[in-house]
Amino acid sequence: MSVVVPGKGSKGKSYAEYQAEKTGTSWKGKLKTTVDALIPQVSSFEELLTRLQAAGYEIKPGKYVSCRASGQERFTRLKTLGADYTEEAIRERIAGRRTKAAKAPREQRGVSLLIDIENSIKAAQSKGYEQWAKIHNLKQAAKTMNFLTEHKIEQYADLVSRIEEMAAESGQAADALKKAEKRLADMAVLIKNVSTYQKTKSVYDAYRKARNREKYRAGQEQAIILHEAAARTLKAAGITKLPNLAALQAEYEALQAQKEALYADYGKLKKKVWEYDIIKQNIDSILQADRQPEREKETERG
Repeated sequence: MSVVVPGKGSKGKSYAEYQAEKTGTSWKGKLKTTVDALIPQVSSFEELLTRLQAAGYEIKPGKYVSCRASGQERFTRLKTLGADYTEEAIRERIAGRRTKAAKAPREQRGVSLLIDIENSIKAAQSKGYEQWAKIHNLKQAAKTMNFLTEHKIEQYADLVSRIEEMAAESGQAADALKKAEKRLADMAVLIKNVSTYQKTKSVYDAYRKARNREKYRAGQEQAIILHEAAARTLKAAGITKLPNLAALQAEYEALQAQKEALYADYGKLKKKVWEYDIIKQNIDSILQADRQPEREKETERG
């Protein structure tokens, strides 16, 4: 007889189905795991969808993007995976402006995280930890403890605070990078128009002085059109005095170097946020594992 999980409707779910969702082996659980693994590797939501397709998922676009794994009967909307998996939330996570939310596994009242983890590791020999041990082995727990010691993190709240600070820094770096990219794009257009204006100016001046403008234009039409287009664009940009082209190019090169430095900093911050987020997920799993046996008993009694 299958055990029914209480509070799930008249039909309910089998214990196996319930466990599948809890351990991440359900379709939703596998999709969440895949999305979490890909987010640190991509630079846009669109790239994430492409990588999901490469991983074997069929993508259904629309107001709410849906995914279906090979062998899965129905599509799963990303937004049904939780608040951290809506399109907006995923875009924010990719940009480093948001970290995956998770409640503290227990209230931290000055108890060292290292002590909590050590106690959990000692208890890991009990049968209640068999399922947990398949997913989070003791070596991973040891790495997590080393990380906390190395970075002098003693409280769960300190870890969350540090992640939030780094996410904010990552967001600021992303904004600065976008501004630099926009300025570079604007400057590229400006340089192109200034260069075109200068190159075609002599032809245009000769055209204006020509006795037979129509005949002259017919022979130099392309250069004249380019000059007039460049002049209109510069005027629309409010430029009344032609900038020095060499100075513009020097400024562009300096800004390009600045952009590359910003990109490197942003990449480091994003990687750091991801690293801390993994540590937090490990801690959540370790400290919550001791509750699993009790939850299983309550489920079976239901």
